[in-house]
Parts: sequence; structure tokens; C-alpha cells
Amino acid sequence: MNTANFVSIPASIFPDQEVLVFGDNRWTYGQLWQRVQQIGNALREAGVGAGDRVAVLQTNSDDYVATYFATALIGGVFVPVNYRAKPNELKHILATAKTKVLLCGDRYVSLVDSLRAELPTIETYVALESPQEGMVPFVDLLANAADECPEAAIDDSETTILMYTSGTTSLPKGVMLSHNEFTAYVVNSVEMADGTPRGAALLSAPLYHIAGATNIMTSLFTGRKLVVLPQFDATHWLDAAQKEQVTHAFLVPTMMKMLIDHPEFAKFDLSSLANLSYGGAAMPFPVIRRAIELFPDSVGFVNAFGQTETTSTLTILGPEDHKLGASEEEDAVRLKRLTSIGRPLPDVQVKVVDDEGKDLPAGEVGEIWVSTPRLMKGYANEEGGADSPVRDGWLPTRDMGWIDDQGYIFLGGRKDDMIIRGGENIAPAEVEAVLQSHPAVEEAAVIGFKNEEWGEQVGAIVVLRPGQSATAEDLQAYCHQQMASFKKPEIIHFVDELPKNQMGKVLKKDLRKTYAAV
Repeated sequence: MNTANFVSIPASIFPDQEVLVFGDNRWTYGQLWQRVQQIGNALREAGVGAGDRVAVLQTNSDDYVATYFATALIGGVFVPVNYRAKPNELKHILATAKTKVLLCGDRYVSLVDSLRAELPTIETYVALESPQEGMVPFVDLLANAADECPEAAIDDSETTILMYTSGTTSLPKGVMLSHNEFTAYVVNSVEMADGTPRGAALLSAPLYHIAGATNIMTSLFTGRKLVVLPQFDATHWLDAAQKEQVTHAFLVPTMMKMLIDHPEFAKFDLSSLANLSYGGAAMPFPVIRRAIELFPDSVGFVNAFGQTETTSTLTILGPEDHKLGASEEEDAVRLKRLTSIGRPLPDVQVKVVDDEGKDLPAGEVGEIWVSTPRLMKGYANEEGGADSPVRDGWLPTRDMGWIDDQGYIFLGGRKDDMIIRGGENIAPAEVEAVLQSHPAVEEAAVIGFKNEEWGEQVGAIVVLRPGQSATAEDLQAYCHQQMASFKKPEIIHFVDELPKNQMGKVLKKDLRKTYAAV
């Protein structure tokens, strides 16, 4: 079905139920659906038809949410743009998407103006906030828009969102996600709204990220009030969670750390919080361990691992796996599992293969392949088609890892990040997990350094916890006790912080440049 129905169906049954909050703006289903239709009509008046691309360059807002559903309603393709993109990345995204209409926030106007000559497909520029030269004010666009907008006839397999990857190793790729793929995820994750309270979800992840997009769809379809923050801010997050009695939230690791490090964390009432999921990047063990200790006991933690290419979550490590204190034996098992990404969801299959694509047994490191009905259509190419890496229904994730005998999946790092020392494959994530279990270590990133004798050496870039101290020799000795000697880091650099992208993923390419690694 058209994903716009995630709003239209509940709106037709429960028009007076409050479902969206942004600052002082509070929207019922009926009000939100009317806004969606007005924006849909305004976009049609601007020439948007089936398959045309509508891009938004702005932080999260209620109108951002409504514009997605409006674009879906009229059969267009929505392009949520990373507002932290550098000029060459922004030009690449808007040009390769063949954007027809661009809605832009004030802080990005000058950047967009500098690129206009290189964006020939854009016919209409819309100023979302204050009036801007050469842009149609958003309020003027809606001024004469009708309240009712007929739904376009679409095929469920048509693309509804063109979402660009983070581009940590190359220019971002446009992932083509269809109405059907989002529908498969949403209806298998939540039940449709029935008019009863379903809690409140706090959205602070950016809407250009798959976690943000699926959050708005699942929350609005199930009748869970969606509380939207423009961007993550620890104080604003804690305040909103308390004020709106938030029950569900998603965080990336850097957000989690900022919350538990907040000097007034303990003063906020977070007793309403029932489900706190995290993902988007590897969670440092010390951070999740502290979070379990500091958040109320009622909080159920969920590690949700997924990819844009798979329309969000693939595996979860559920609340039971995060509960500690039962016994030393059980805690030992669960502490180890806290470094995993859990087990596959019911509609997901996972296998680990060697370089030739042959299945590997439990415990052996290889590339993780996944299969699910939610696989992307492909990456958008210059010709308007799709390039797909899918092989016989399986997507090579480029993530290395292994599966234990209980079906828990452990990541070993990106395929390009694997270290080969004297013919031995070393998974960076395994070494990072050991380093981060040291009481003095806050975070660690492991990379390969060139070495004439061994080909590569294991190197570590380490951030120490505030007030703690440790030498390279201390950490090397600790690693030697915990793992095979050839895996321990031979080179260790100490830094104040690791370079990361906006979702908290460590930028290892930057570390390699800085430290002359492979």
C-alpha cells in the first residue's frame, strides 16, 4: 500500500487522537492528514508528478514529516538530505537524485545558492522558514492549496524514498526503497492504531537516516504519539522525555554517552521510559554497561542493528540480554552477548560466508550476508535505473563477523577494515571489545598499519576515561591476557576523541590518513 496510508487510515477512524508534537505545535491525526493533503496539492501545483524527486534540506520538524507523506501521497519520490553534507556531497546527492523541488531551511540557503549552477534539474526552490531571494516561501506555496488531495495510483514496488548512505568511505549512494518494503517492515513491527494509548516516541535521530524514517512510520501507524526534536541535544532530550512521558526512544551511541554524562541526568524523571533502542554504530561496551546501571530498572534496552539497504532493523539484542545481576554465571554470558548484535528478526535470514561465497560454520569469521523481503530495489544510477549487489536473494553487507552456537551474531568490522598479519585474519571489533573492557578505556578504534615483516600490524587509537590513566604497555599486557598474542595491538596512540560521522560511526579512513596506516 501507499505509505501515506500510515496516516490516512488512522486519521479516518481516530481524527481527534493526538499523534505528533513539535515544539508548541501539537497535531491530531485529522489535523496532520489535512496538512499532508495541503502540501500534496501544493507540490502538484509546483509540477511534481509520479516519480519526481522532492528533496528536503533541513533539521527535523513537523512539516518535514508531513512533506514526506505528501510526496508519497502524490506518487513522488522523497529525498531526505543529510544537512551535514559537505558541498561536493550535497551537489552529488541533489544532482544524482535528479531533484525537481528542493525545500530548504534558512541555515543552508547560502550553500544551496553556491551550487545552483550545477543543479540543472531543480525547477523550484522552496524556503521553509523566512523569505529568501529566488525561493518560493513555504507559506505562500500552501496559501491556496486545497484541503483534499486524491491519492495517486501507484505500484507498491515503486520507490517512495531515495535515501543516501552516510558515505564514510566514498560518495553517498542513493538507496531506492519502495512502498512495499516500508509496509513489510511497519506491519511486521507494530499493530495498527486502535484508539487506545500506545505511549510516546521521542525522535531525535535525523530524518535522513533510516532509523528516523521508520520511526515516523511505525509511530504514526500504531497510534504512538511522536515527539520530534529538531536535532539531538542532551538537555532537550531529557526534558522532553520527562515532560511528554516518553515510553519509546532510539539513540546512537554518541547520544547515549552524552545523556549519561549529563551533569543533571539523575534529576530527570525517566520512569515512563519502557523501551530504549540503540544502533547506527557500534556501541562501546563501557557506555552500554553504564547506561544499564544509570537508567531506571524499568527500561528495556534493545540493540537494533540494520542497514539502509534492508529498510532498517535486521537483528536485535533484546531486553532480557541486557539484564544483569541474576548470577555471576548468567552475567558472564550476558556481558559477552552485550558485544553482539543479537539474533535475526523473524523475516530475516543471516549467514556467514568465505571469499568464495561458501557458508562458514559457527564461530568462523567471514562476510555477513542477509536475506529479507525488505531488501532495497538497488542503488540509483546515473541512467535512472538501479544497480543491485544482491546475489540470488542475498545481500553481501560488507560487514565481517561470526555467529556463535546460540545464533548470536558478532561483528568483526567492515570487510575493507580487516587486518591480515602474517596470513592471519584479525577482526578489529574483537580487539576493540577487549580494549574497551579495560576499566581505564572509554573508546578504542583498531586499524592496520603497514609492516614489512608481517604485512600489517595491529594498531589502536584509544580514548581514556576521564580521570583514568594507562600506558600502551598496560593495555598491551591486558590484551595479551584476554586474546591470542598475535591479535594484541603493537602500536597504541592516545587521543582525546575519535573522529565520527553524525550517526556516531568512527571514521577509520580519517584515522588511516592521520596515522599513516594501510
